[in-house]
Amino acid sequence: MDIIHLLPDSVANQIAAGEVIQRPASCLKELVENSLDAGAKRIQVIVRDAGRTLLQVIDDGSGMSEMDARLAFERHATSKIREAQDLFSLRTMGFRGEALASICAVAQVEMTTRRAEDETGTLLEIHGSDVVRQEPCSCPVGTNIKVKNLFFNVPVRRKFLKTDQTELRNLLTEFYHIVLVYPKVNFTFVHNDEIVLELPAGTEKQRIEAVFGNPKKNVYTSAFVDVHTETDVVSIHGFVVKPESATRKAEQYFFVNGRYMRHPYFLKAVQTAYSGMLVNDYQPSFFIYFDIQPESIDVNIHPTKTEIKFADEQMIFQILLASVREALGKFTLSPQIDFDTTGSIDIPLPQTHSVSRPQVTVDPSYNPFHTRGTIYPDRPQVVKGWESLYDGLHNTVLPDNTIPSESPVETELLRREDVEFCPMWQYRGKYIMFPTANGLVMVNQHRAHAAILYAQFIDQLTHMQGAKQQLLFPEVLSLPQDEMVLIAHLLPDLQAIGFDMDQLSPDSFSIQAIPAQLANQSALPVLQQILLNVRERGADTQQEWREQIALSLAQSAAIPYGETLTESGMRDMIMRLTQLPSYIRTADGKTIVSLMTDDEINKRF
Repeated sequence: MDIIHLLPDSVANQIAAGEVIQRPASCLKELVENSLDAGAKRIQVIVRDAGRTLLQVIDDGSGMSEMDARLAFERHATSKIREAQDLFSLRTMGFRGEALASICAVAQVEMTTRRAEDETGTLLEIHGSDVVRQEPCSCPVGTNIKVKNLFFNVPVRRKFLKTDQTELRNLLTEFYHIVLVYPKVNFTFVHNDEIVLELPAGTEKQRIEAVFGNPKKNVYTSAFVDVHTETDVVSIHGFVVKPESATRKAEQYFFVNGRYMRHPYFLKAVQTAYSGMLVNDYQPSFFIYFDIQPESIDVNIHPTKTEIKFADEQMIFQILLASVREALGKFTLSPQIDFDTTGSIDIPLPQTHSVSRPQVTVDPSYNPFHTRGTIYPDRPQVVKGWESLYDGLHNTVLPDNTIPSESPVETELLRREDVEFCPMWQYRGKYIMFPTANGLVMVNQHRAHAAILYAQFIDQLTHMQGAKQQLLFPEVLSLPQDEMVLIAHLLPDLQAIGFDMDQLSPDSFSIQAIPAQLANQSALPVLQQILLNVRERGADTQQEWREQIALSLAQSAAIPYGETLTESGMRDMIMRLTQLPSYIRTADGKTIVSLMTDDEINKRF
């Protein structure tokens, strides 16, 4: 009996849709790119329930004829290419002919479209690849496509979608990838009948400011310098941030020929250009646009078309590195050395004293890894017995990704009888030290206090009983729209822990009170750190983001390094630390307590 058979088109389309349409953000990307390829100058995106219920894109592009409207939903039907060779001269966003077929395979799609030369338009309705109706209709020039009930016929895929807030952030992130590279197009983003973003046509810098900053003040883009380079290989322009304006949360965007891309190799070029200019853990923001001949790149290596291969990556790496360095140097942001200058640097010596030049004798035959032989003194002899240095190491090798478990001694480091009566000292304003039966215990005072506060904040969030302290002067927190969405999601827990916040405008909050443990600190950096931790660590459930809120607050409120403590203060802190379920490491895995055993101390003498 034959066992191989052809799958029905509807099933094949659902399987293929798994690569192209992974979530509502994927659907938005494909629809908006189609609008741009149609020459639209105004694009409106309307979303309901983060795209689960409705994702609608309205444009004023060229529209489609009745026949084109029907063919557009067939797999591998496209107006962008005709033969394989066309893949090497692409200037359009789409070309595969898979997006609309994939979308209608997993959703209920309704589309109206009309060309300028047609008197009437076309209405087409498709549910799960099945055409429900197609008829003439009255509609404006352009295309209006509604995607309803995404994954209605693939419940397993629908189950794996994240929360509405997470999916909305993904939608906005994908939206940014498009709007930042098409500043001359007017975009509007509406969610649940509220305008989230309204972006008028303008310049690239105006668009960046409208998305991430304050369009009226140009505060965000004032921290950037221009990058501009023209070569036969590639043209590069854009903006890089001044080193002193770098932050832990950097906005880093590459675009090539009007398309967003991810490229770790080129990211390394930018980071190399900033070498030695940034504080640890700080990253530069940048918006860099490449213009290159289409035949020099390949965008057809992944369905999302964000991974792009370049014919000469090493050459472009060097051009990008030089461009960013030139931009930073041109604005006197970094010291410059002319490596093309020949000759030596002549430094004049003071004339009032007679200074002799230092003389250094170098023995080129000296090798610290060899000794002279006794039989042939002029020949080096390799030191023997080095293998003994590695004796026993084969018994201590750990498997990959294995973390050693805490030793029995570590789990009993802080015994109550030791802490109550032993003398304590503070070392360099950073460590608390005291002797125990097992040796000398060292406690990182900042992390210890942060661990204690973390437990308190978790308890307050669980019982919704945070204490607050009123600010003498309210502070204003301004955020881009994706972070406004996120903070609105966290708002009930932030208020429960002690923040008193009211929304002033679509992109700002007024803060009247902060958690009592923060004393007189500014609320802005604390809230920004909370948002950064939640975003970077993928906190999607309430328990996960509560942990990140508590961790950020604890790290901000803990006593700083360098603060002098009395012996009673040190003892009280250690006693409170012993009451925690785990005191060896912080919630983010950093060591709090360490033991130097008597054997380790004796070996030093």
